[in-house]
Amino acid sequence: MAEHDPSYKLLFSHRLMVADPVRGFVHEDWVAALDFDTLKRVREIGISHDLREREDDIIWRLRWGERWLYVYLLLEFQSTVDRLMAARLLTYVGLLYQDLAAAGEIPAGGYLPPVLPIVLYNGQATWTAKTSLTDLIEPDLPEQLRRWQPQIRYLLLEERRYDEADLKGLHNVAAALFRLENSRAPDDIERVVACLVDWLASAEQAALRRAFVVWLKRVLLPARVPGAEIPNVIELQEMQAMLAERVKTWTEEWKKEGRQEGRQEGESKVLRRQLTLRFGPLPSWAEQRLSQASEAELECWTDRVLDAQALDAIFADQN
Repeated sequence: MAEHDPSYKLLFSHRLMVADPVRGFVHEDWVAALDFDTLKRVREIGISHDLREREDDIIWRLRWGERWLYVYLLLEFQSTVDRLMAARLLTYVGLLYQDLAAAGEIPAGGYLPPVLPIVLYNGQATWTAKTSLTDLIEPDLPEQLRRWQPQIRYLLLEERRYDEADLKGLHNVAAALFRLENSRAPDDIERVVACLVDWLASAEQAALRRAFVVWLKRVLLPARVPGAEIPNVIELQEMQAMLAERVKTWTEEWKKEGRQEGRQEGESKVLRRQLTLRFGPLPSWAEQRLSQASEAELECWTDRVLDAQALDAIFADQN
């Protein structure tokens, strides 16, 4: 898994950033009974060494209905497609249950709390992994054997799947994050930042405002306008003012960068077609390599298409 910048994790250390993905993107009746005011980060529980080493997990809990029943939200951040994600989450949830029991969070004879595993994906390639473990297990099994197989599903939030028209109508900070990551021009960013300035105006949201500033400075803006000098602002309102001032200049730089990306996208499309004609439908790992390729890599792989006897040979590292 490609690692996210720590500022991404910083965003999701805030209650609102955990509540809004559920409120805005889980369209199921049971969500109405969640008390989001009780959201609490699971820090005090004695997490095992295995789960503690998983730095990308952010685990929260909150009250559900009138009962003191907790829903655990296990957030897994992904920027590349992982075919075995459902199997990984089965392990993580099992470790979580063991840790809860060891910490005395599950009373003797009591039920295990439900878990909502969320995979937040912001990669370029389409997510192709199965969201149910059942779909990964050998299908040709006798029914009596199939009933013994483990089961788990996860909620996939694939940011690029959501249209701007659908997201901009939501008063939701997670939707704002998706809009920022899907932005196509500096003025798109400016509009979303203006919404965040309005939504996060209260004093209690000061830390979340600064977390957005850190993420914008460290992740989004360097990716959109490489080499541009970004002032050392610390408040979201200052970021909004800076964007308003520089949007015209950055738009020209962004267009120039976009033309280069457009050329690479065209080369990638042609190469993908050639490979498919030669070797058949491409596996997910090949699609991933194509989506992340540099211009030099695309040129090298294109030169190999006619002579290579296997798909692996196309993508082999150069000596």
